Amino acid sequence: MPRAELLSEVPTAAAGVHEFEAIGVPWRIDTQHPLADVAREAVVACTDAFDRAWSRFRTDSLVAEIARTSGERTLPPEGAGLLALYRTLYDLTAGRVSPFVGAALEDLGYGRRLGVASPASGSPGPPGSVVPAWDDVASLDGDVLSTAAPVVLDVGAAGKGLLVDLVLEVLADHGVHDATVDASGDLRVSGRRRERVALEHPFDPTRAIGVVDVADGALCASATNRRSWGDGLHHVIDGLTGRPVDSIVATWALAPTAAVADAAATALFFVSPAEVHEATGALGVRMFSTGRSERHRDFTGELFS
Repeated sequence: MPRAELLSEVPTAAAGVHEFEAIGVPWRIDTQHPLADVAREAVVACTDAFDRAWSRFRTDSLVAEIARTSGERTLPPEGAGLLALYRTLYDLTAGRVSPFVGAALEDLGYGRRLGVASPASGSPGPPGSVVPAWDDVASLDGDVLSTAAPVVLDVGAAGKGLLVDLVLEVLADHGVHDATVDASGDLRVSGRRRERVALEHPFDPTRAIGVVDVADGALCASATNRRSWGDGLHHVIDGLTGRPVDSIVATWALAPTAAVADAAATALFFVSPAEVHEATGALGVRMFSTGRSERHRDFTGELFS
């Protein structure tokens, strides 16, 4: 069950539902009419191209190439915007959100293969790697990325949201303008559609801490109980320590695009909803490990007491 669970459903009459796997997670596309084969094939091509560029779990990706050798590389069309968004997060959080946490994740056990054996029960896991400072290892000039040393990129803080946006662009290119794309916690609604979404409780997936209506925009979520593989080990890494965060357990963010919402949801683990809104325009909610929640005053959803 995703962190942001759809409560509303598309009417079954003449409705289209397309479910598939991409970048290691389940996806669902809801449309007014079933997708034509050519549109489905274009979506697959889009997700495959993104995976070939940005996957940390395959040896033939651009990310794998950057991890092997330093030098200059021309990024895919979406690359400059993705790294520019990351730079915003990096500066906002004083380096705590970084695209260079890949080696730290691998050292903690989240390696190239999903489902890596977890440490023994009760073990806190190995210490996190030192995450290099951005300006020490990389620079971006237009769409050319220069690295001074081999470095392991991980774009999980915003990449899945960006891919949701790219899939919606593909659908629009094929005449599909009213759609909901749900990538397991990152979703975007386009056109005249409206979705009512539950904010899943991180301690109990049968409960919700609130609900929000999403129309012509995106809602992205992140939580420490997702992509976890051991005691205290999960995918949200503090770039200053190389270790998983522990004070925030779940976040949600509303924004016009899924890339910005995804990025904001990650930033909320480190800075307040007000700071995130000032830097990105996103409206956020976060939940502390104590169970207390904090929201931006303009967040349009309902939080349960």
